[in-house]
Amino acid sequence: MLIPSIDLLSGRIVQLVQGEKLRLAFDDFEYWIEKFSKFPLVQLIDLDAAMRQGNNSVLVAQIAKRLPVQVGGGIHSIERARQVLDAGAKRVIIGSALFSAEGSVNTVFAAELAASVGAEQVVAGIDTKKGRIAVKGWKAQIELTPDDAIPQLAPHTAAFLYTHVDGEGMMQGFPVETAARLRILTQKQLIVAGGIRSQEEVNALDALGADAVVGMAVYTNLLAV
Repeated sequence: MLIPSIDLLSGRIVQLVQGEKLRLAFDDFEYWIEKFSKFPLVQLIDLDAAMRQGNNSVLVAQIAKRLPVQVGGGIHSIERARQVLDAGAKRVIIGSALFSAEGSVNTVFAAELAASVGAEQVVAGIDTKKGRIAVKGWKAQIELTPDDAIPQLAPHTAAFLYTHVDGEGMMQGFPVETAARLRILTQKQLIVAGGIRSQEEVNALDALGADAVVGMAVYTNLLAV
């Protein structure tokens, strides 16, 4: 399944390269909402909230009322997760809050969140740079790998979102062998992102049992939707 991505920064839809360099920006929300309305799931990320530099909560709520979205970015508490779900999101993506400053998996928070909002509404975000998990808007890393984290988080989530930050926005392809390895680690829904550039690649990931989040290739019309 192809999952289109809407990334919000300073009130606009954007595409960043490796989470840092602005490549594209759009103000025409109606065009993209209409374009994505045929999809069963859309990914909506508040980059300002993820980077701890404000938020786009009003926009998130507006889009969540019109598209079936899973929302991520700056969701660090059960209260905030509930707010996002109450605003209309189908699921919340939790990333940094699942990991402690010491570099361990925060299974206590994961269990409390699942008990509060329902594990079926939780997507665990596993973002990596050079194989290690990245947190705080991809600005920091901890000494954990997806192989360490996924088995510990599996009881508390409906899905895993794995983002290959090294390839994000690069349109150089997603490492399919990584998707194959991750697929073995969990029976939960596996969603991957980072560099996906063609329908053939989406199909190859689908054959492995992984859904594909696509951003840059859609916004540059390399991949038609």
